[in-house]
Amino acid sequence: SGQVTQLQNILSNKQARGSFGEVQLENLVRDALPDSAYEFQATLGNGKRVDCLLALPNPPGAICIDSKFPLESYRRLVDAPDDQSRDAARRGLETDVKKHINDIADKYIVPGETAESAILFLPSESVYAEINIQLPRLVDESRRKHVYMAGPDNLMLILHTVRAILRDARMHEAAGLIQTQVDVMMQDVRRLDDRVAKLASHFSQAEKDIADIQTSARKITSRGDKIAKIEVIDATA
Repeated sequence: SGQVTQLQNILSNKQARGSFGEVQLENLVRDALPDSAYEFQATLGNGKRVDCLLALPNPPGAICIDSKFPLESYRRLVDAPDDQSRDAARRGLETDVKKHINDIADKYIVPGETAESAILFLPSESVYAEINIQLPRLVDESRRKHVYMAGPDNLMLILHTVRAILRDARMHEAAGLIQTQVDVMMQDVRRLDDRVAKLASHFSQAEKDIADIQTSARKITSRGDKIAKIEVIDATA
């Protein structure tokens, strides 16, 4: 009971609630992706700081994720005593979330720097379900703005997809590096083949030269033997 009360006190403070959403976002991202695949509180070229930036290759490019927690609007909806109050609270929730969608579209979709879409993270499955079931026009509006809403479960699925994309990109990169090294190695093999051919040619010429030398040596030896057999007449006889 004390822990629940403490959590309610945390969530009643807007700044603390925002930090709660950011921490939940960070935990999900850290669990799903390697450190090199994301940056928290990243500053974009337009000077805006986003809660999380996923570093994906082009396409689609870097994807921004911003955490929003419209808890006050949702509480008014849950605590509404009658249908009229509930409808008014639901319209208030729609207005608040629509503002978040527009802000994310304006701040975190930067042509030439980020992907053409961004993610609005709702750190509550209840809020996410309420929006998707009861506010279909808001869902359509978010899609037109290329800002896709995700609760914790959906975000985890998205992050696992991102991990698969990154793994595939690394495999393609590794394949390219291997192909490059194979091409370089084949060039070395061709040079080695040329040098072996030249060496074989040198050996062939050396064998011929040795054979010629041996022929000359045999001729010299033969002539020497003939000279040795000649009887020299003693001049004094």
